[in-house]
Amino acid sequence: MSKKPYVGIDGIQRPQDVDERISLDVAAMLATPTGQSVMQYLKSITTDIANGPNISNDELRHLEGQRFVIGLLSSRTNHANTIKSKEGKNE
Repeated sequence: MSKKPYVGIDGIQRPQDVDERISLDVAAMLATPTGQSVMQYLKSITTDIANGPNISNDELRHLEGQRFVIGLLSSRTNHANTIKSKEGKNE
């Protein structure tokens, strides 16, 4: 019986340990004061803004792509916290 491939939170198929390392690395980077400052800046230019009805389809698609990346960084941080929580329970 073949093992079902692991698909990470970004929709990319990779080994689970590699995917978990990515999440842990992203979380570690964003946990620093500099990382938090950068994340706040990125949110301020993506998820914290609202566009009016005059935004073009292309501009909206571009902005939604940026928002996806910010959401992915947040999801990676949450994933890392889950990994750490499970590791703490196994100790």
